[in-house]
Amino acid sequence: MTNMRKDRVLKRINKKFLNGVAHRGLHNSLCPENSISAFKNAIDKDFAFELDVHLTKDNEVLVSHDSNLKRMCNKDGVIEELTLEEIKAKYKLPNGEMLPTLQEVLTITDEKVPIVIELKPYANTKNYKVLAKKVLELLRNVRNKGNFIIISFYPQCLLPFKKHEFVRCLLVDSKNRWTFIFRHFFEGLDLEYTLLKEIKYQKSFKKYFIMAWTIESVEELESVEDYIDSPTFQCIDIKDLVEFR
Repeated sequence: MTNMRKDRVLKRINKKFLNGVAHRGLHNSLCPENSISAFKNAIDKDFAFELDVHLTKDNEVLVSHDSNLKRMCNKDGVIEELTLEEIKAKYKLPNGEMLPTLQEVLTITDEKVPIVIELKPYANTKNYKVLAKKVLELLRNVRNKGNFIIISFYPQCLLPFKKHEFVRCLLVDSKNRWTFIFRHFFEGLDLEYTLLKEIKYQKSFKKYFIMAWTIESVEELESVEDYIDSPTFQCIDIKDLVEFR
């Protein structure tokens, strides 16, 4: 199986990805992670942003990093075991916002900035195919597929996007290094940045489009700048990031 060459990926994607990707939106003390306000903040600053998606019990695509809503909403509840109506009615983010659906985020963004979408399947139901199908349905009418990069730790989630010509990056972290063996199936890699201390991962830069997460200082960015195309960041002053890049 052949992969899209790196130079082709760089030609296809929105160049704003190369300036950095705001992890879970451009969040702060007033704008919680993965909230509409955090995404609007990224849009206002003209930065690409990353978000995470899960499937609700009634197969709606909801934006949230965690499957369990306790950390962000201070109330137990598993997204995959609740309907969208139940979540909207009973769960709120720290600033009072409702958790957004992917469709709501796509509507407010309107492709003004590009988005990295992480697919997070639920182990109890193994809903890889359904999650991918539902996200593809929501992306079917986008104007430019180069405005979206699809990422996941699970190759099963990424495979359905191939024939639809979206750029796909396989997530690899220090706890799940074994997924690196599947890199040949995808156009890019999204690596935990500490892995880039190792020659094995540094060599990937020549062949694959490389993203790295989650970079929280200019010093961390400096440590990997020679081996990445796009940093996923948080807690970095935008002025410092712009000047550096």
